[in-house]
Amino acid sequence: MTRVAAIDCGTNSIRLLIADVDRSSGAAKLRDVVREMRVVRLGQGVDATGELAPEALERTFAATADYARLIREHGAGAVRFVATSASRDARNREAFVDGIRDLLGVEPEVITGDEEAALSFAGASSVLPILDGHQVLVVDLGGGSTEFVLGTADGVTAAKSVDVGCVRLTERHLVDDPPTARQIAAAEADVDAAIALVELDVPLERATAVVGVAGSVTTITAHALRLPRYSPDAIHGTELSIDLIRRAGTDLLEMTKAGRAELPYMHPGRVDVIGAGGLVWRRILERLNELTDGRIVTATASEHDILDGIALSIS
Repeated sequence: MTRVAAIDCGTNSIRLLIADVDRSSGAAKLRDVVREMRVVRLGQGVDATGELAPEALERTFAATADYARLIREHGAGAVRFVATSASRDARNREAFVDGIRDLLGVEPEVITGDEEAALSFAGASSVLPILDGHQVLVVDLGGGSTEFVLGTADGVTAAKSVDVGCVRLTERHLVDDPPTARQIAAAEADVDAAIALVELDVPLERATAVVGVAGSVTTITAHALRLPRYSPDAIHGTELSIDLIRRAGTDLLEMTKAGRAELPYMHPGRVDVIGAGGLVWRRILERLNELTDGRIVTATASEHDILDGIALSIS
């Protein structure tokens, strides 16, 4: 049994998983020791300015310092820090890399979209039996980008990362509260263009099952279920109809921020961006239904994703 620490630093949140990895039975299994999430909005303004904002770096470094303390306290022997969309896009990412290295003592990895996709698939597929007999499309809906990964029990078949995410589309288009019809149409056009790019590399029509991961998907699932509080156990593995997901996503999109903030399962750091998350997720599923001639009618939510994939990748 090996204890490892994985950190996933995305556009909206930074997450820590300290876990024991058991490789005794062949396929590696994780046992959680600590799992934490902080919304730091590292990608604040990156789409417009091309740079990481000083205050966003400060929030991210503060969270990383807390994570470094937890890693020491729990005796993790190996650490991997992975950064995704926002830090890929930023001209000043060296300031980010230097700061993380100083705090953790390890080199942060600013990975490609393809690497992000493969790790997301590994994390989701490690805990869901849905892979058996299926070509599964894993969709990782993040703050700055969304990854589409098609694979089977034998591994990844094809993958593509595109620059649509809940933070990016909120800042680019959904600026009113609630957003206007024109803003929604502009955001949908971006999503449709992104899906068209995905179709060039990933045969989406071959998918026989869909798994959605990351905070937008799980929060939309909580809203569809009308949970009394956010509950990973209630959300993980839940399969919902596309119609129900569409209604939940549309409801969140059309709500005011004040209305979203009152929902008992809504993290404060998602209040302003979950509407865009609902828009992206509903449009992806609508398009998948069309491409598969109506074969895809449901989607499954997973609480296990790239963070688990990072932990599993540590040797």
